[in-house]
Amino acid sequence: MKSQCAAVVVAFLCASLSIAADKPTAGTIISMQAVECGTKNKGKKSSTAVLCHQYIVRTSSTEYQIRQPKPSEEAILPPNTSIQFTVDKHKMKFKSDGKKYEYLIVGMTALSSQ
Repeated sequence: MKSQCAAVVVAFLCASLSIAADKPTAGTIISMQAVECGTKNKGKKSSTAVLCHQYIVRTSSTEYQIRQPKPSEEAILPPNTSIQFTVDKHKMKFKSDGKKYEYLIVGMTALSSQ
């Protein structure tokens, strides 16, 4: 009897967590900067740095640093853009101007309450 109750409680908690994870979170793109995200080899002796766009997305309690997964993706998102996003493992997924975006989360910072 105890094991059945424990199984029901665990199933309920897992279901509530998965439902909460699918709710979109409101955020705002604060800034964009170009950062190095690899190198491109030119011949045997020389290589050049590859730059990726990295954005800061701020919510009411957290600041996320997100980076485009591939340097070839050239979409630039303007600052002060409001987005509704979901987090799936280490990726942030959202829509802006009718296009779907998926960025890698490379850092998070908790905001202090003032």
